[in-house]
Amino acid sequence: MPADTVTASDPDPSKSDAPACVLVFNSNDPCGAGGLAADVVAMACVGVHALPVMAGTYARDSARIFDFYPLDDEAVAEQARAVLEDIQVQAIRLGFAGTPDNLGVVAGIAADYDDIPLIACMPDLSWWNDNAIDAYHEAFADLILPQTAVLVGSYSTLTRWLLPNWHNQRPPGARDIAVAAGKRGASCTLVTGIDLAHSGFANTLSSPQTLMASARFDRLAGPFIGSGDTLSATFCALLASGYELTEAFAQALSYLDGSLREGFRPGMGHTLPDRLFWAQPHAKNADTSGDTPFSTPGSQEPMAHDTQH
Repeated sequence: MPADTVTASDPDPSKSDAPACVLVFNSNDPCGAGGLAADVVAMACVGVHALPVMAGTYARDSARIFDFYPLDDEAVAEQARAVLEDIQVQAIRLGFAGTPDNLGVVAGIAADYDDIPLIACMPDLSWWNDNAIDAYHEAFADLILPQTAVLVGSYSTLTRWLLPNWHNQRPPGARDIAVAAGKRGASCTLVTGIDLAHSGFANTLSSPQTLMASARFDRLAGPFIGSGDTLSATFCALLASGYELTEAFAQALSYLDGSLREGFRPGMGHTLPDRLFWAQPHAKNADTSGDTPFSTPGSQEPMAHDTQH
């Protein structure tokens, strides 16, 4: 679908007071940094009900991933089909599906429900072996991108995957990534972590035709994990609630910024986002006057958004 027409499916009018529902394909992260834990909490914080479909589980702690154990495609399909036969969903989010076969399940469901936008994330797979990464990338490009409304991923991950033979003297920009993804069928991209050298880094929303919104961030001290799932889950949830693309982009970044500024280190590894930062007694920027606990909808100009990350 064209980038400027990405909209969530209409909720059941008989349940107009109910929260929007998002079907989430992702894996379990036992340390709670990302995966389904991040999806459920982040979506709940913006008033959306997550319908979590588990594709597998990591064996990991807050420092590193040790292994991954996928569910078979039949188990993933049965989870999703059972929910879809009962509940109307407004968006579909894809995190890490674990195997090409599971990507096939997501692709089949997205094709059957082609009026529901698919927000697909390509995570950092550098912990995995090269053969598994190549197989996952190939299946994602062939099966998922043709049905993707918004592709989400970090600059380094997406450039290595989509532009492996880049020979231009200048480094690829966000729109170059959007063009490469668009050739495979994705309507637009949300690229995170674009290095601005001494000026921090940027997150950018682009279609193949134009730069739609961009936000600059200063760097926070210490390595974080879980920020990608937090951002993409929130962005998808806001789209499901009826936000326009650029508005969902700005609001999701505002939420992520608060989560990272109040980040915590529960173990001996990396810092995790505090997705419930707004509910803490010491929260400095809580604003419960709007529809979300972190900012009032429409209070930020997406193209001028400038905060710390």
